[in-house]
Order: sequence, then structure tokens, then C-alpha cells
Amino acid sequence: MKLTTKGRFAVTAMLDLAMHETDSPVTLTAISARQSISLSYLEQLFSQMRRKGLVKSVRGPGGGYLSAQSHKDITVKNIVTAVDEKLDSTQCGGSENCHEGGRCITHDLWVSLNTKVLDYLDGLSLQDLIDSQKDTNKTITFSKSYKKNSGIKLGAA
Repeated sequence: MKLTTKGRFAVTAMLDLAMHETDSPVTLTAISARQSISLSYLEQLFSQMRRKGLVKSVRGPGGGYLSAQSHKDITVKNIVTAVDEKLDSTQCGGSENCHEGGRCITHDLWVSLNTKVLDYLDGLSLQDLIDSQKDTNKTITFSKSYKKNSGIKLGAA
């Protein structure tokens, strides 16, 4: 399973936006300078996140972007999927044709891993990330109940 630069940069940019927005919008130029992400790449990411309702744009002098939802309501999964990031640990992309045109013997294991990773990202809010940045000694806590791996059933969603 691989999270690409697209997903990583989207989460980084949203966290930067959330940490720097007050009552005034944050410019992509400022995020670009602080996070060393190209402005054109940020424009693409924010366009996708705006269409998915995660951010809203403010035009004109003093314009930029603001979060469109409460930080506690935006999950890392929301951000990653908003930029069309595909998280899949199966070799076949879920098509079940990974072994000589059929399903491999470990397919259910990788499907289960996909589910666990997405559940983890869905249980981690933007507010959790903000809180973890305020206190560098604090570990990240989760908004939703996150169960340990007891009782895992392969292939269970």
C-alpha cells in the first residue's frame, strides 16, 4: 500500500490551512512558502478539495481559502479521498484476478488491510492533527472509537 505525494501534500496543506486560518482566508502562496509545495500543485489540490466541500475560496484582495467544515468533522480519509487518492494494497486493484487470472490466496488479507487503513484514517480528524501539533509531546488521539486488531476476519469490511 502506498500513499502518494498527492495524498501526503493534500493532508499537509489542509493542516497548514487549519493551523493558520482565523477569520481571514489563507493564501496558497503562504502555504506554498511554509510547506515547500509548488503553487500550481496546491491549486490543483485545492480545486479538488473545494469541489468535495472541504474548503471554500474567497476571491478578491485578501482572498484565499478557508475550511468549509469544522476541523473535527474533516477526517484524514476525507482529505485523501477528495484528491482521488486510491489506497489499495491488493495486487489486482480489487479485481480478484491477481493469480493467473483468478483470486490469489492472500486476497482477503490485503482487502482487510485496506479496510483497517481506511478506518484508521477515518478516525483521525483534522482537529486531532492540529492538537498534536500544539503539543509535540502529545500523541495523536482519535475522534472515533478505534478497535485493536482483535477479532479480525479476513475480507470483512
